[in-house]
Amino acid sequence: MEESLNFIGENMEMIYFLILAILLGVEVISNVPAILHTPLMSGANAIHGVVVVGAIIVMLHAAPDNYPSLIVGFLAVVMGTLNVVGGFVVTDRMLEMFKKKPKKS
Repeated sequence: MEESLNFIGENMEMIYFLILAILLGVEVISNVPAILHTPLMSGANAIHGVVVVGAIIVMLHAAPDNYPSLIVGFLAVVMGTLNVVGGFVVTDRMLEMFKKKPKKS
């Protein structure tokens, strides 16, 4: 119990930062019109390519016999890749909605 209190005391600035980020994120997302929510989220998913790069870097620095790190890193790469691909698919579908359709004669 005392260890967790020490952790909280030592990282109070980070906890404040996390709370502020959550409140700011909720405020920003709640003020986004519904029509813009899907393109915004698809763009955010595409940005998750950083997660894929970070997971690869962590896996490169993990010891070869550290199986938990390698498994978690592999799962992060797979899930991040799915998120990136999904973001691009949704973005492509949204852009298709705004293209002018050819007129039938």
